[in-house]
Amino acid sequence: MLTPYPPGIPAVLPGEMLDQAVVDYLRSGADAGMLIPDAADGSADSIRVSVHDVDAD
Repeated sequence: MLTPYPPGIPAVLPGEMLDQAVVDYLRSGADAGMLIPDAADGSADSIRVSVHDVDAD
């Protein structure tokens, strides 16, 4: 779960697919001083994800 503070509301939940808008939000927020305490990289320069091939199902 990625819960930036402020506002303290989860932006990404476990199992949710990330899109460019969420990545841009997290990165611009981190650049502006927003804390992302749940992330492995609080700057959001790198994001650890699990890849799921949607075409394989």
